[in-house]
Amino acid sequence: MAAGAAEAAVAALEEVGSAGQFEELLRLKAKSLLVVHFWAPWAPQCAQMNEVMAELAKEHPQVSFVKLEAEGVPEVSEKYEISSVPTFLFFKNSQKIDRLDGAHAPELTKKVQRHASSGSFPPSANEHLKEDLNLRLKKLTHAAPCMLFMKGTPQEPRCGFSKQMVEILHKHNIQFSSFDIFSDEEVRQGLKAYSNWPTYPQLYVSGELIGGLDIIKELEASEELDTICPKAPKLEERLKVLTNKASVMLFMKGNKQEAKCGFSKQILEILNSTGVEYETFDILEDEEVRQGLKAYSNWPTYPQLYVKGELVGGLDIVKELKENGELLPILRGEN
Repeated sequence: MAAGAAEAAVAALEEVGSAGQFEELLRLKAKSLLVVHFWAPWAPQCAQMNEVMAELAKEHPQVSFVKLEAEGVPEVSEKYEISSVPTFLFFKNSQKIDRLDGAHAPELTKKVQRHASSGSFPPSANEHLKEDLNLRLKKLTHAAPCMLFMKGTPQEPRCGFSKQMVEILHKHNIQFSSFDIFSDEEVRQGLKAYSNWPTYPQLYVSGELIGGLDIIKELEASEELDTICPKAPKLEERLKVLTNKASVMLFMKGNKQEAKCGFSKQILEILNSTGVEYETFDILEDEEVRQGLKAYSNWPTYPQLYVKGELVGGLDIVKELKENGELLPILRGEN
């Protein structure tokens, strides 16, 4: 989108300036889906997500999209426990039905499509909904051999209990995947009923609930934890697997959709211009990989580009190879 057009589209997003205006909006838009972006003018990721909202507003004219400055209307932010920006809340029938924390454009798009197509549910549809949710929860609890449902991420836990749980799992070298319950209100509420466990974090092994923090502490004390949870492979083995995950692997800050540093952005542009398929790994999501790969490859900075498990180099080397006409043959494995 051209800069001028983007600004015009963002300006067209309705801005909520007071708690009274927000309550009135909930009442007026009760029959349709309302998506509220809690944003801050100082956060560049919020500006990007306002552009995403403007695009979604064009695609879904039946959905109402508004922005609310989180610090400007603190009573609304406090009521809905907005602790970071950007945060998105979804409302139907004046009730909050979902939530998304963070600048995740693909996830926002997915949620808007899901809620926009679902319409207003008559009571008779509730059983069917419950069935769909249970199926989704079953898939999520089986998504990895060991699944942790927590507040935040292992890199940024957003409550003390989740932080302690992550520390115990890491201390025991337990391999686990996690799900941030703040990113999905439906999962956050549904899992409590599904597992008959009212609090978070919750740890599952092979789809079965093991328990919360107190139970994990008990299992640690009785030395049973190591026998229940799968162990993570040694770091060197893991890095070897990761660098060979695809023929061309880029370790970067961010991902294909959103680079989080200028060097990563430049290397993406170069790779995209070659037309060669490649995979990325976001080193900001995994501190162990971020530090370990520097020693493994003897290369101190990111991004790092690998072809068939072998390090090619960082941005400067990739630029040089492109200028010399050597990059494409290397990416294709011809050299």
